[in-house]
Amino acid sequence: MSHAPRHLLVTGGAGFIGANFVAHWRTRHPESRIVVLDLLTYAGNRANLDGVPDIHFVRGDILDQPLVEQLLRDHALDGIVHFAAESHVDRSILGPDAFITTNVLGTHALLKAARAVWLSGSGVPHRFHHVSTDEVYGTLGPADPAFTETTPYAPNSPYSASKAASDHLVRAYAHTYGLETTTSNCSNNYGPFQFPEKLIPLFLINALEGRPLPIYGDGMQVRDWLHVADHCEGIARVLEAGRAGECYNIGGGAELPNIRVIDTLCALVDAAFAADPGLAARFPCAPAAAGRPSASLKTHVTDRPGHDRRYAINCDKAMAELGYRPLHDFGRGLAETIAWYLANEGWWRAVQDGSYRAWVDANYANR
Repeated sequence: MSHAPRHLLVTGGAGFIGANFVAHWRTRHPESRIVVLDLLTYAGNRANLDGVPDIHFVRGDILDQPLVEQLLRDHALDGIVHFAAESHVDRSILGPDAFITTNVLGTHALLKAARAVWLSGSGVPHRFHHVSTDEVYGTLGPADPAFTETTPYAPNSPYSASKAASDHLVRAYAHTYGLETTTSNCSNNYGPFQFPEKLIPLFLINALEGRPLPIYGDGMQVRDWLHVADHCEGIARVLEAGRAGECYNIGGGAELPNIRVIDTLCALVDAAFAADPGLAARFPCAPAAAGRPSASLKTHVTDRPGHDRRYAINCDKAMAELGYRPLHDFGRGLAETIAWYLANEGWWRAVQDGSYRAWVDANYANR
């Protein structure tokens, strides 16, 4: 019988999905010991965990195997939930080395630490959960069936290739050494605390500041959109009831082309300005502040190299085995996300430092 862990090491727990998961798990399991390990690189933010009680935060690197072993032993942890990763395709195209280091070598260091602590001597009941992506499956044609857990891997970017490699390492440690592992492959997340390099927060903030909305190619790339709260619920269910050695797809049931997501976002921004006249004073550069449509900022730019055309997730396995269901309708979830960013302007202004703005300028400069 698979072990359901209660006391967790959460890597990357100060990032977007990791911080949301820590809050979700704390509410679900108030008795749990939670240790967060995060290096606080550009997308990690200690403030993301403000208000979450009784966590032990350690700033450190997942490549530091002795540190991971010490944390597992000192805090008597029986689970690892591994979020820490370089995760943005555009960054992987410009600089793939960091993705190999963090996603492949970092995952391997964690696996070695888990094996050293949990499989030494008589063994310790445990679970190593690896958080991965649907991008490892490659791209789909318009009429192709959605990805299942048995879809062959065909990664097309340095990012997805690095995640595929880490997935295979997790599987190998389960098969070769008997480490109890599970893996989840999720679709595109959105929600509070997402770093503004990803589509929804990037386009929202650009709309508020009157900057172009840079749409790759024709904007008809299709993604399945998953609210981060639904993703966290799915991971919790895998930890509590998932079978060791198994993979579970976690999707949002909202397969949409990017251009439709952008148009919906623009319409919601315009509606927010119409409902709250105070927004015009806060964001005077926004077209909506002058009664113009936010969609007027849409600008088509050269598509990125090797851009996957369509992702779609079949999560029947998680539904059947774990009772998973995505609860957030995309339109409602997007409106709530926009409301969160409007209410937390201080948060997103604080994370937009000079290095981030320089990266945005470099990525979109010649497109």
